[in-house]
Amino acid sequence: MSEPLTTGADAVDAAIARGIDLDGTPIPAAKLDLYHTVMGKEAGRQRSGVSNSMRSRIVRIGAKHFSQDDLNAMLQEADFAPLKDKEIAYFYGGK
Repeated sequence: MSEPLTTGADAVDAAIARGIDLDGTPIPAAKLDLYHTVMGKEAGRQRSGVSNSMRSRIVRIGAKHFSQDDLNAMLQEADFAPLKDKEIAYFYGGK
């Protein structure tokens, strides 16, 4: 049997599906139950468009990997709205 994937978003999804954390420990049932409850609500939420969801993911994840100036420039180059003041405060305010 191959080792479980431990990098990328797919690794987290696979671990949740197995109920086993990336370090091999079981994920407590209460945490899995809450996760599935919240994700079930999210799955039923009406969407306004893919572009908005893409931008949201880019900002949320991109802020972990890129400076504010770099991420803002990349957003604008891709014809997305620049970072909003509240996003800058949330993702970059404490850095």
